Amino acid sequence: MSSNLNKAVHIFLVEDNLKLANNIKEYFLCKGFQVTHEADGGAALDKILSVQPDLVILDHILPNKDGLTICKLLRPIFNGLIVMLTANNDEIDHVVGLEVGADDYLIKPVQPRLLLAKVNSLLRRSVPHTEQALNIIKIAHLTIKQDERCVRLHGLTITCTAAEYELLLLLAQNVGCPLSRDTISECIRGLEYDGSDRAIDTRIARLRKKLNDSDGSFIKTIRNQGYMLANIS
Repeated sequence: MSSNLNKAVHIFLVEDNLKLANNIKEYFLCKGFQVTHEADGGAALDKILSVQPDLVILDHILPNKDGLTICKLLRPIFNGLIVMLTANNDEIDHVVGLEVGADDYLIKPVQPRLLLAKVNSLLRRSVPHTEQALNIIKIAHLTIKQDERCVRLHGLTITCTAAEYELLLLLAQNVGCPLSRDTISECIRGLEYDGSDRAIDTRIARLRKKLNDSDGSFIKTIRNQGYMLANIS
């Protein structure tokens, strides 16, 4: 489990049902989590060990390597949490999953809201201060205090509109992860991006000006992907 309480909780989702994976990913992004997705069981183990997420959501049936095998191999060398997903309601599968190291099990189809409740419950039990990670975010000289809705740069308060604050917070919660205009619009406004609305681009421009980021080195434009807050040390 990551010890840096200024980062959003990082979830690694291993799920080959792309529609379900996208629904879960979008929902958790909107709730302030960082999410990495992998559809191939054969590639999952090495990628999980590489990024060291806080929690893994692991489907049971996967191409090239099943979830139980991944869990069994992962558990001795991974300190984070593991939640298994299965379409099989067989009690034996649940017992085996827990025996090989899963922290909990959920039956598919699973609603993202229920999955979020399960994830939050596990995080609270495993790391008493996990919730602090969602209250104060520090990236380089930028500090966001969520309880106060306060933004500071080099110790000086930056005045943001409500819309600018929500956009900056979303980017900060997903630092290093490009967010499409579709994702930003859905998370902030609850609406799909219609392809012509320039409101997001306008807010980005205003935030760059307020953060003295005229060259776009902090809030980066990622071609064909969207915008990303750079993980500047």
